[in-house]
Amino acid sequence: MPKFSSISGSLLMTICRRMACRNHPTAVRFCCNRSTTKRAGPLAQYKDLVNQGKLQHDPDQEKVALELENLLGRLQQYEKDMEEYHVKLAEWENMRENERHRLLVEEAEMKHQGGMWTSMNKHRSKLTEKLMFRKKPENVEIGVGKWVSYLNRERKLDTVVGARPTAPPAPKGLYLFGNVGSGKTMLMDMFYSSTNGIIKHRRRYHFHEAMLEINARMHQIWKKQVEEKQFQSSISSWIRNLPFDSSVKEWLAEEEKYKEEVQFKNILPAVADKFLFDGQEEHRGASVLCFDEIQAVDVFAIVALSGIVSRLLSTGTVLVATSNRAPEDLNQDGMQREIFLKFVEKLQGHCENILIGSEIDYRRHIAKQFVDQNHFLWPLDGSAGEDFQKMWLEATNESGMQIISETIPVMFGRTLEVPESCNGTARFTFEYLCGRPVGAADYIAIARNYHTVFISGIPTMSMRIRDKARRFITLIDELYNHHCRLVCSAASSIDDLFQGTEDGRLFDLESFQFETEIEGSKLRRDVLAEGSVSSGGAPSGIISMLSGQDEMFAFRRAVSRMIEMQTPIYLEGVRSLHPYFQRQLQHS
Repeated sequence: MPKFSSISGSLLMTICRRMACRNHPTAVRFCCNRSTTKRAGPLAQYKDLVNQGKLQHDPDQEKVALELENLLGRLQQYEKDMEEYHVKLAEWENMRENERHRLLVEEAEMKHQGGMWTSMNKHRSKLTEKLMFRKKPENVEIGVGKWVSYLNRERKLDTVVGARPTAPPAPKGLYLFGNVGSGKTMLMDMFYSSTNGIIKHRRRYHFHEAMLEINARMHQIWKKQVEEKQFQSSISSWIRNLPFDSSVKEWLAEEEKYKEEVQFKNILPAVADKFLFDGQEEHRGASVLCFDEIQAVDVFAIVALSGIVSRLLSTGTVLVATSNRAPEDLNQDGMQREIFLKFVEKLQGHCENILIGSEIDYRRHIAKQFVDQNHFLWPLDGSAGEDFQKMWLEATNESGMQIISETIPVMFGRTLEVPESCNGTARFTFEYLCGRPVGAADYIAIARNYHTVFISGIPTMSMRIRDKARRFITLIDELYNHHCRLVCSAASSIDDLFQGTEDGRLFDLESFQFETEIEGSKLRRDVLAEGSVSSGGAPSGIISMLSGQDEMFAFRRAVSRMIEMQTPIYLEGVRSLHPYFQRQLQHS
């Protein structure tokens, strides 16, 4: 009986990870869950797999499973407390908005009455107005008047409506860190699946997808602001129906607009408030964010993570995260140190840090029983090319459909040309996928659309082609995250693919810039020293970099995943777990 400690190597475990995925919050029923009404918790799932002989008992893993089980128990009461809190909050916000409208109307009435007197002195008023504008002091900041009136109005609202309801204290989340293949993602996904039916608002993100989601939401906000500027004269219906003259109505509209500008001034909290919720969802109850492979690879990642995660934690979201490093060790290059330290302080205040201390890569243990890894073909100068072509023909002939080229949508309004595809199977060269400025958004699109991906001509990689190596790492991450079948022809074995020994920083700004192209223009991720983000212009102040040590870790993770992707257990899960087949089930 095999004894392996990596749920990502078992069909059950991958079901947990894939089907309880980021974009489809509804988790699948686990085979280890005997009950149709109550989902097994992380500890029960772990012990069940150990008892079945699918996992080798690991004390570090069992300790984490117990911590996650305890957190799950605390979440049940927290969900009820948050539901009550959000009912009170909605009532308070509704009262406050109604009262704010009443105060605005009172101010408008005073202006309307003043306007009637002014109309009797029309000529004098215009002349006075011109003189006032001519003599306006240069040191008076534009908008100060609106800011003062806004603050005065907010103070009045605090007095009349009362203080904002206080949210119940959130249970501490968990930050899991440790070596490649130690079971971090496995355990986090067990927990995520267990929250189904307990926590309504729950999301699971991998680092790449989270960064792209943040970019997309930032763009939506910026686009909305641009559209609103184009219709500055438009007046809300509640204002339009008031019995005031047009000038007073325009004043009211400007006051409303200023309130929205204040709310959107700090864009990252605005993004965070929508990060876990779809547009139609009602924010009631608790929220949980499961975040896989937290990294601090560049300035944007540090500022975005700090802004988004800090806001979520401050508003009661419970975080369960995985990473290869402890929080304080994430930022090896010292970028944006002040912002980063605040982020670490927030994490430490809201999460328990747990090291999974095993030095064993359990994926390799799984693979040892399978000698014939016939989906990774090497070397290129041998029979690998012929075998690769034979497998491609078998895969495409099996479907009975024609091989075509097609265009698939990518985030940010872009598209990607797929040279050869057939019924959920696609073929690419290494150079096409990794030798051009493509990035995570493209790889996510491929992984979502194709359950089987053929990649030919993978070279032995070194620091000399580090940009290609980094793209390849990202590609493997996304194919693995979506549970794709991978067929490769390569110059060397999986373990020998990456042989670089050169030290120093690694740069891939080209790919990073390409990732921001939107509707024919550039989305600027200009991260200033104070952490603000603005739109327009070309990317500035961003250097995407990793140390040689980080790069080697990332590639070890990719190698570990590619080894698992050759195992029968992983391959059996493709038809059950890949989004392509899930869409077919939903439409059947």
